[in-house]
Amino acid sequence: MHYLFAGFSLDTDRRELRRGDGLLRLEPKAFDLLVYLIANRERVVSKDDLLAAVWNGRIVSESALTTCINAVRKAIGDNGKMQRRIKTLQRKGFRFVAGVREERNSRYAGVGEISPDASKPALALPDKPSIAVLPFANLSGNPEQEYAADGIVQDIITELSRIPSLFVIARNSSFAYKGKTVDIRQIGRELGVRYLLEGSVRKAGSRLRITGQLVEAETGVHLWADRFDSVLEEVFELQDRVTMAVAGAIEPSVTQAEIRRANRKPTKNLQAYDWLLRARGEQQLFSRDGFDRAMQMARRALELDPRYAQAYGSLVSWISFRRTLGWMQDEEAESAEGVRLAHLAVQLAPNDPTVLTEAGVAIANLAADQATALAWFDRAIALNPNSAHAFGRGAVVRYHAGDYATAIDHADRAMRLSPFDYYSFLFSFARGASHFHLRQLPEAMVWLSKAAHQNPQFTSTYVSLGSALAHAGRMEEARVAIRRLLELHPADSMTWRRQRRLLSREEDFERIMEGARLAGLPE
Repeated sequence: MHYLFAGFSLDTDRRELRRGDGLLRLEPKAFDLLVYLIANRERVVSKDDLLAAVWNGRIVSESALTTCINAVRKAIGDNGKMQRRIKTLQRKGFRFVAGVREERNSRYAGVGEISPDASKPALALPDKPSIAVLPFANLSGNPEQEYAADGIVQDIITELSRIPSLFVIARNSSFAYKGKTVDIRQIGRELGVRYLLEGSVRKAGSRLRITGQLVEAETGVHLWADRFDSVLEEVFELQDRVTMAVAGAIEPSVTQAEIRRANRKPTKNLQAYDWLLRARGEQQLFSRDGFDRAMQMARRALELDPRYAQAYGSLVSWISFRRTLGWMQDEEAESAEGVRLAHLAVQLAPNDPTVLTEAGVAIANLAADQATALAWFDRAIALNPNSAHAFGRGAVVRYHAGDYATAIDHADRAMRLSPFDYYSFLFSFARGASHFHLRQLPEAMVWLSKAAHQNPQFTSTYVSLGSALAHAGRMEEARVAIRRLLELHPADSMTWRRQRRLLSREEDFERIMEGARLAGLPE
């Protein structure tokens, strides 16, 4: 078995753990423990489970188990405080929470016997200057500052994306290379860009230093390099200077004045900014606990800065996800809050593409206001033609609105702008569901199966996939998909789905339900 996660590759046949091209050392017991956690990642693994599987039931000390867990965490870039990949559940055990792809003998390969192509062919270069900003190295000597370095890069990407004459790869795809040792030319081919920006962030006391260098991907030639120093309170001005220097180096026609006009400072409160960065990291765990923590952190940011539009945007997007995944406790009250905050976010930042996109997702899913949502998506695209999320997340709403051709086109654009995006599962879902309603079942099954591989926790995929397989007469595989749905959400049923139908047109919804019923979704 070959598991891929967060830039790591785990080969159980060769008993090798790699990060990029580098082989990592891991003691045999630690290796076995990691394999067991990943193989059983869909449940909480108790200490007794680990003792039975890794130590063959032998009695070992609590400290020996803790040491082994810590060794695994260290090897895969995790720690007991952040718990981004291995989560400890007090008095219950452990769970592997990072996203995992299985290259062969995949658990989900049987769902339609379709698995995504793991190869990364070279992409054609766009017809304008193209750039990807790679994750900056954290040189602060403190692993807890990793999120700060990531946040600075994300903001540089956001500012560069506002320049219409540039083609900018989205953050989630450029961050697929975080922690990897990959040839510059290979990255350029895989992302389809001419230029790469790499650099480092060093924080010492109240001082911050950012270094950056611009590289031509095809040749590896360094075109530009610079160093920027500032006090921490001026971090946003520092990011502006880096952004202007990069843009000036690759596209002289883009003037610094144009960039300044495009700049939008998210908040003057650095503590609020810090809380939002932490919240985004928690949300990427895509677990109920992760969403809860993320929302608490976003609310903390808003307590510090009640006019922080980006925090409202993230918060309402996560409220929307809670409804989709069936995690709301008071659906009416939580939905009403999400709608109110979505409108507030857009009032505060009517020209911020990210805010418009996140608010659009929420207003569509929580209030079925597709007209407003689509208008916000269109405005986000007009403001930032490089926004993978405006195209991709908007594609989901366009699919629900019955505009299947546009949904497919926009999903494709999103995947080109961000080939390895964290939200790729939504792009694939939008495309697969659109093919389903166009009666193009082979294409629907391919893309919905791909979505299931990209995010095995997203329940909506399995409803549509099970229905598509059933309509295609592949009943055994359809039942596998619906069984997986019910494992994730035991309360799911025909009635539950009907009570929460907001977006889909009635005839489309009934066709999905017809196939899902045949595949075993209970009444």
